[in-house]
Amino acid sequence: MGPWIMFTKHLEGWDLAQVIQGIRSTGLNGADLCVRPGYPVTPENAPKELPAAARRFADEGLCIPLITTPGDFTDPSTPYAEPLFEACAEAGVKLVKLGYWSMDTDGYWATVDRIRKKIEGFTVLAEKTGVKPIIHNHSGSTMGLNSCAAMNLVKGFDPKLVGIFADVGHLSIVGEPYPMAFDIVKDYLAAVAFKDLVRQRFIEGGKPVWRIDVWPLGMGYADFPLIMRILRDMNFAGPISFHCEYSNLLPESVIDQCRIDARYIRRIVEELGQG
Repeated sequence: MGPWIMFTKHLEGWDLAQVIQGIRSTGLNGADLCVRPGYPVTPENAPKELPAAARRFADEGLCIPLITTPGDFTDPSTPYAEPLFEACAEAGVKLVKLGYWSMDTDGYWATVDRIRKKIEGFTVLAEKTGVKPIIHNHSGSTMGLNSCAAMNLVKGFDPKLVGIFADVGHLSIVGEPYPMAFDIVKDYLAAVAFKDLVRQRFIEGGKPVWRIDVWPLGMGYADFPLIMRILRDMNFAGPISFHCEYSNLLPESVIDQCRIDARYIRRIVEELGQG
């Protein structure tokens, strides 16, 4: 199994030194670095700042195998696209999480056809730089909401040039059973996201509404003992990103909860090792 890393989205406001210190305190191996406006590394400053960040991480024994781009980064003709992929190559970052597509007014399959043309452009960047774009399965109305939907976008492309970022939390909401979900994407599986979600019905303003909330690992719908057995049996060697999307917490407390999440998964690994 590859490195265990922390998604840095909810460390917004921290500088790079704080991010590094926080991740070190969790016992994880590095970062799924949020490269978005308002963070130390942005899509525009990445040519300079991403390689520098990677060196600072390496000096502390940490790695950056994956970056997460803005949610609207879905077009390889975006002005910062090629410089960003080149910066990743220089920094040793192997994976770039893309943004999200939604269905257009002319329907699902027409939208799939257009998305696949965009992905083809991203594979050109991948072939040029050795950096792989990956598609995150995200519940809701995104075009890659589960394993089958994500495969409709990437199937037929070279899995060396595009991959899938399997999110077990979102799969628990709209996904296939885990053994099926991972088998569907096995040829394209590049990274795995760990989060735990719960979908609940509330009454607001006298009307029923559904809400999806992030809970600590082991407290939501995801079956992590099963997930870890599947990944072990697959000999999965990519990064596992602890998403730690606790938006109601200050960064210091996000770090605390991430440490607890990592401890929970380590215990499962130890139990699996005991048979």
